[in-house]
Amino acid sequence: MSEPTEEDNGKPTSQQELCIPEKEAPKDPSCSSLRIFIVALSFAYFSKTLCGTYMKSAITQIERRFDLSSSVVGLIDGSFEMGNLLFLAVVSHFGARLHRPRLIGMGCFLMAIGAALTGLPHFFMGRYKYDTVIQGSLNKTVSISPCQYPMVLNDYSNAHTQPSNNIGTDCVKDPGSSMWIYVFLGNALRGIGETPVTPLGISYIDDFAKAENSAFYISCLQTIMLLGPMFGFILGSMCAKLYVDVGFVSVDSVTISPQDARWVGAWWLGFFVSSAILLLAGVPFWFLPRSLPKQGEEGKENYTVDQGNKEQSVLPNTHSVKLADIAQGFLPSLKKLLCNPAYFLLLCGIVLKFNSFIGLLTFKAKYMEQQFGQSASRANFLIGVLILPVVAVGIFLGGLVMKRYKLSVVAGAQLSFITSVTAFLLLLLHFGTKCDNVPVAGLTVSYNGTPEISHDEHSLMSQCNQDCSCSTSEWDPVCSDSGITYVSPCLAGCTTSTGQGKNTVFHNCSCVLTPSPVEGSRSVSLGQCPRGPACTRSFTSYMAVSVLSSFINSLGTTPGYMITIRCISPELKSLALGIQTLVMRTLGGIPAPVYFGALIDSTCLKWGIKSCGGRGACRMYDSNMYRVIFLSLTTCLSGCSYFFIIAVIVLLRKQFRKEEVKALQQTASKQNETELQSPEICHPDGSKTDASAREKTENTNTEC
Repeated sequence: MSEPTEEDNGKPTSQQELCIPEKEAPKDPSCSSLRIFIVALSFAYFSKTLCGTYMKSAITQIERRFDLSSSVVGLIDGSFEMGNLLFLAVVSHFGARLHRPRLIGMGCFLMAIGAALTGLPHFFMGRYKYDTVIQGSLNKTVSISPCQYPMVLNDYSNAHTQPSNNIGTDCVKDPGSSMWIYVFLGNALRGIGETPVTPLGISYIDDFAKAENSAFYISCLQTIMLLGPMFGFILGSMCAKLYVDVGFVSVDSVTISPQDARWVGAWWLGFFVSSAILLLAGVPFWFLPRSLPKQGEEGKENYTVDQGNKEQSVLPNTHSVKLADIAQGFLPSLKKLLCNPAYFLLLCGIVLKFNSFIGLLTFKAKYMEQQFGQSASRANFLIGVLILPVVAVGIFLGGLVMKRYKLSVVAGAQLSFITSVTAFLLLLLHFGTKCDNVPVAGLTVSYNGTPEISHDEHSLMSQCNQDCSCSTSEWDPVCSDSGITYVSPCLAGCTTSTGQGKNTVFHNCSCVLTPSPVEGSRSVSLGQCPRGPACTRSFTSYMAVSVLSSFINSLGTTPGYMITIRCISPELKSLALGIQTLVMRTLGGIPAPVYFGALIDSTCLKWGIKSCGGRGACRMYDSNMYRVIFLSLTTCLSGCSYFFIIAVIVLLRKQFRKEEVKALQQTASKQNETELQSPEICHPDGSKTDASAREKTENTNTEC
């Protein structure tokens, strides 16, 4: 019989061993699930910040489309914070007991519905109508006589109806008189949907990631989140460039430009784009598990069984413990927290600073439009491309400096204070970067060209147009060769016109000033007069200062954030951050856009009139007063916050000096106790040492 070979014994031969591929290490499903969760959460962060900043960029368009004042638009913008605060505590408390990934997915779904609801009123309001005497048909040239006859409504209803006595009837016919409520509700619903994303997402990562990896994952989330505002403003720029009824109305028939105060971009389009992105962001969370093994503990057997038993046995007890903690421990902890002088003063400073930041962010694009004559599209584009990227770089470098030089709490507070004050001083230069008021007859200059500011509509009438049948409520500006803008062709005293559409020119205008009337007819062209080259140079300086100050201010963001964490007891850290978020949103995020908008409204020179006779959106502001009020408000709020921050730095110095002295005293007392407890050893030569040196000595020792 032949001897059994290795193959018969079940063992592979040496040749077969060479052909056997190496076994790959089994992939850990929990690790891949955690990575998928982090990627999905990053995309959700990006989506929610994109939609939030798009709302900021569309403020001007919403204001004009719904004929609202800036204060009402500020209230609409603050509705997001209202919805967020309404459910934040409930979701944060009970969300950890439920399926956190699915709750986040549900939140993304609610945000998508809210964004879609915000843009939905566009389809129920009919076509946008603006004041104009230009005929909508471009196929024929019709001579218009504004001065001789009342203003004519164009063929495709591109004009507001003049105010009439039938106010009630007109209001019923106006489909958009109260549609802004749906924008308010949609923004509030988006705030409700945002509540589970941050607290549940961060806690999920912190529970199942290694301690050393958790901070890295969270920093990646913060970095990716900064991309959202940049793309949000870019999306806002693209939509603001498109006409509001794009696809429904021929763009060639539109006689206004994006620089015109009546221009409304496709504000609704960006909300549907962001709604689709939010809907996609929520899909992966529905396929992720409720819990995962901790990183580094994946190989332990029976993890699933133990985890299930643990959840069943612990959750009922934790529920009762939570209720007892809320009843017994919450109020003492809150009292201890608010009685901490450093934390309370820091909270006051943060609230003032946040008010300034929210007001500036909400109305910055509008300020660039009114002060420097920029279109909404260009203003949003410059914010998204120039300012936000340098802010992201500044935040990253600030954290790098904090880590590289291992700054203490006091040093971090000083760095944050220095950078913030430097940026504040740079912002003061904005008071000098200005453009003068556009010369508008009857508003900023008289009809003879002398400067004057008038809020009275009766000043629009003059001897040169008193024989014309003009309405002072209309806004259809025309520009003369002398550089003076007139509110309408009728108020300019024009009697004839040539051309068609955007190229219409009005002639024989009795109110137009010319050096020599004999030289030719006095003519005006459509649109407001452009600003001069000096205004362009001022705008360049304004943007340079804005970019530099934003970068310097962002360098202190990370050190400033660390102050809140380190100036309090470790057990109060979560409560401190929660109270800070609650107070910032309640006292900053909600009221700031409202009172900023109300003060901006006080600088309006010419209000639009709704078809039902109510006051609409502002058509022209006093740019000098606008600049003074807007910049004074932001700088005063920021400047007052520094008094609190200085007090915090002084308190932190005293606190950490006491701790250092106490630590030194404790170290010295421990050394003294050690010396007293150590028996002395006598050497033959008469010298003495501690017992701790017994092993080091080679001579014979005897006790004293």
